[in-house]
Amino acid sequence: MVAERESTRERLPVGATAAGRPRSGRLDQPRPPRRRLLPEWDPDAFGRLSERIARFLGTGRFIVWMTVMIVVWVLWNVAAPRHLRFDEYPFIFLTLALSLQASYAAPLILLAQNRQDDRDRVNLEQDRKQDERSIADTEYLTREIAALRMGLGEVATRDWMRSELQDLVKDLEERTVDGHRRHGVFPADHPRAGDMDDR
Repeated sequence: MVAERESTRERLPVGATAAGRPRSGRLDQPRPPRRRLLPEWDPDAFGRLSERIARFLGTGRFIVWMTVMIVVWVLWNVAAPRHLRFDEYPFIFLTLALSLQASYAAPLILLAQNRQDDRDRVNLEQDRKQDERSIADTEYLTREIAALRMGLGEVATRDWMRSELQDLVKDLEERTVDGHRRHGVFPADHPRAGDMDDR
C-alpha cells in the first residue's frame, strides 16, 4: 500500500493535486495577475482630469489665451521675415491645430457631462429616498397625533372640571334652599339670627 502511494506521487507532476488538477486552478488561491496589452488607467482620475479640462475650456480665460495665441500666430506668419515663417498664408498648420484641439475638446466635454449626469442621477436617487423617508415619518406623526387627539377626547380638561364643579355648587345651593323651604327655616327666621345681629 505504501509503495503504491509513493509511486502515485512520483507519477504526478509537481504542483498537481490528487485529482490531477494543477494547483493554479484552485478556488481557494488568487489567480496570478495577467499581463494586458493595453495600458491601464484609473477611470475616476481620468474623469476628474477631463472635468478640469472641460471646466477650463468653458472659461473666459481660455478664450482670451486662445485669441492671443491665434493673433500672435497670424501676425508672426504675416509680418516676420520669410525664412522665419513656419505657416504661410492659408495657415494650414493653424487650422490643423485648431481642428485637433476641437476634436479632443468635444469628447472631454461629453465625458464631463456624463459624469455630471451620473452625479445628478445619484443625487436624485438620494433625494427620492429622503423624500420617501420624510413622507413615511410625516404619516407616522400624523397617525400619532390623531391617536393622541382621540385619547385626549376622553381626558378631563380644566374647563370641563370647572364647569362640573360649578354645576355641583349650584345643585348644593338649590338643595340647601329647598331644604330650608321644606322645614320652614330661612336665615331671616332663625331664632339665633336676631341674637347674633344684636350682638
